[in-house]
Amino acid sequence: MANLATWGNALYTGKRSYPFTGRRKLWLAISAVLVLLAILVPVVKGGFNLGIEFRGGSEFTISKVAHTEVPIGEAAVVAIAPDHHPRVTNIAPNTMRVQTDKLTDDQTLDVADALAGTYGVTRAEVTSTFVGPTWGADISKQAMIGLAVFVVLVALLMAAYFRTWKMSLAAIIGLLQVVVITAGIYSLSGFEVTPSAIIGFLTILSYSLYDTVVVFDKVRENTAGFEGQTKRNFEELVNLGINQTLVRSINTSVVAVLPVASILFIGSYLLGAGTLKDLSLALFIGIIVSALSTLFVQAPLYSLLRDGEPEIERHNKKIEAHRLANA
Repeated sequence: MANLATWGNALYTGKRSYPFTGRRKLWLAISAVLVLLAILVPVVKGGFNLGIEFRGGSEFTISKVAHTEVPIGEAAVVAIAPDHHPRVTNIAPNTMRVQTDKLTDDQTLDVADALAGTYGVTRAEVTSTFVGPTWGADISKQAMIGLAVFVVLVALLMAAYFRTWKMSLAAIIGLLQVVVITAGIYSLSGFEVTPSAIIGFLTILSYSLYDTVVVFDKVRENTAGFEGQTKRNFEELVNLGINQTLVRSINTSVVAVLPVASILFIGSYLLGAGTLKDLSLALFIGIIVSALSTLFVQAPLYSLLRDGEPEIERHNKKIEAHRLANA
C-alpha cells in the first residue's frame, strides 16, 4: 500500500512520468488499427449475432427442468423443424430458453410438447411466444437517435465547460472509438446482440465521459496560463495532467469493472444466469476500453490538435531557449 502511495505521489509531482503524449502518434496509430479491425470483424463474420428481438422468431421457455442439457433441446426442435437452427440457453438454474426461426402454429404446438418431454416437465411448464423483428428495429432506431443526441449535447457542453472546441472534439472522437472497438470485440465473442446489450453500449458512454472529464479537468488546470512558466511546454503539461490522474483512473476503472466481472463470470458462467451475459459483457469491455481511450487517445489527441497554435509555438521556443541556456 505504501509503495502504491509513493508511486502515486511520484506521478503527481512529476518525479515519475509515462510518455502518453510523447508517443501520441504511436498510440493514435494503434487506435486507428483497432478501430479498423473492429469494423472488419463483423464484416468477415457476416454480421453480428442478432438476438431474436432483431431477427424475429419463436421462443420457448421451459421452467422447472429436470436437467439443463443443450443438445437434447436442439435435437427436439430439429426433429420437428429440420430446416431451423435452434438456440438453446440455460437462463437460470432450472429454466431453459429455446429460440428458433418463425414456426407455424402446428409446429409450435409440436415443439412445445417435444420440449416438455425432453426436459421432463409438464406441458404447463412450457410457454411459447412469437417475437417480430420490427420491435428490435425500433429499439435500434431509438438507440441511434439517443446516441446522436448524446454526442451533440456532450460536444456542446464540453466545449462550453472547457472553453475550447478542440478538447470537445478529442473527447467525442474517443467516445466513438470506444463504441466501435467495444462493438467489434462483442461481435468477436459471438454473443447475441440483444436490447440489453444495446443498453450496455449506451451506458459505457457515460462512464467514458466521466473518466474523460476528470483527466481533462486536470489538463485544463495545468495548461491555464502556460505561457507564464518555463518548466514545461504545452505537451508536457498535458502529459503531467494524465500522469497526475493515472492512479484515480486506475482505481475508478477497477472499482467499476469488479462488480461487472462478478456478474459476467460468476453470475453468468458459474450460476448459469444466462440473461446477464449480454449486458455484462458490453459493460465489461466498454469500461476497460474507455479507461484506455482516455489515457492513450483523447488526452494525447488534444495535445496534438493544439500543436501549431501561434502561442504554443512561441512558448515551445521559449522553453527550448531556456533549457539551452541552463544546460
